[in-house]
Amino acid sequence: MSIRVLHLIDSGGLYGAEKMLLTLVAEQIKQGLAPMILSAGGPGQSEKPIEAEATRLGLPVTPWRLKPGFNLSGAWEIIRWAKHNGFQLLHSHGYKFNVLMGLWPESIRSLPLVTTLHGYIKAPRYTKSWLYESVDRLALKQMKAVVLVSEAMKQQIPKAISGSDKVAVIPNGLDTEAVRKKAQNPLSENFTGFLGKHSPVLLGVGRLSPEKGFDGLICAFSQLRRDHPRAGLIIIGEGAMRSELERQAEELDLSSCLLLPGYFDDVPALMARADLLCMPSRTEGLPITLLEAMASGVTIMATDVGEIGRVLGKTQGVAKGGMILPQGDDSVLLESLTAVMSDPKAWDRAKAWSRERVQADYSSNAMARGYSSVYQQALR
Repeated sequence: MSIRVLHLIDSGGLYGAEKMLLTLVAEQIKQGLAPMILSAGGPGQSEKPIEAEATRLGLPVTPWRLKPGFNLSGAWEIIRWAKHNGFQLLHSHGYKFNVLMGLWPESIRSLPLVTTLHGYIKAPRYTKSWLYESVDRLALKQMKAVVLVSEAMKQQIPKAISGSDKVAVIPNGLDTEAVRKKAQNPLSENFTGFLGKHSPVLLGVGRLSPEKGFDGLICAFSQLRRDHPRAGLIIIGEGAMRSELERQAEELDLSSCLLLPGYFDDVPALMARADLLCMPSRTEGLPITLLEAMASGVTIMATDVGEIGRVLGKTQGVAKGGMILPQGDDSVLLESLTAVMSDPKAWDRAKAWSRERVQADYSSNAMARGYSSVYQQALR
């Protein structure tokens, strides 16, 4: 059954949700669906990273610019455009379109609405993000289907929804062959020079925001350098915390051994050359970064949040695929970093296990088939 589906996203970079969406769209095309990415941004905004990457990959994408905020008239223009172009279903990725489309009743919208919750962030009360999150929880009631990327996320959504038959759990999937090809790509002189000066090299990847825990990582890294004075840390990503992290690095005298290069497309190429991927997250669903790391063959150290422990094969507190940290305790970061760095060869078996695990259980094909089932149910 060929389904014309319009994916709606207003992204701030090229992170897990964006990579998952690009992978899903590519696989949906292979499976005979007709997807389109509608990438929203503010008036006059230049090409966004997800738009550039979709174009590079030859995937269908429509840049769309509209005024920010609760712009219901702007949302209605998208609905009209979707109907005119024969789309049968709307698939939202994120608070913005959950709210903008969910506030239009389906009796008026006349297009079924599906959402994927890529991760839930506990925003500070009375902030703009908190307001969006609060309205988002109301909008979820208007969805034909709510897709979670992990079982653990059922605890984060309203009980009235989590227990209903509209909720489906579909783990993120990965095109492992594409990731391994990217891992072989050459790096720019900026990175090769840094890698040549520092050893071991730690890597963090994600939006520069509080829930990623990079502030705690920088603090632990500064202490690690007492025993590993040549150690280096690269944190890939952009976000609201950039100036705060730069200031922290300067205060800890880390400017020469900490690289904050912003966005970078070939993260697997860095993973393949780094000694350790650090994911000190305070909240996650099923991060694409984790799956990329497993496919790239880098040692992994990650907080036990969301699906991370299960994906890495955690049993009785020990994970087969890497080092697992307890949730909500930044104080163990230094101890764990020291343990991994003291015997890096000991993690070769974990890297091999992770490569096999992601290939067998987290494929893009399985993910796309799961979404096809959700779509067919929503269209009945």
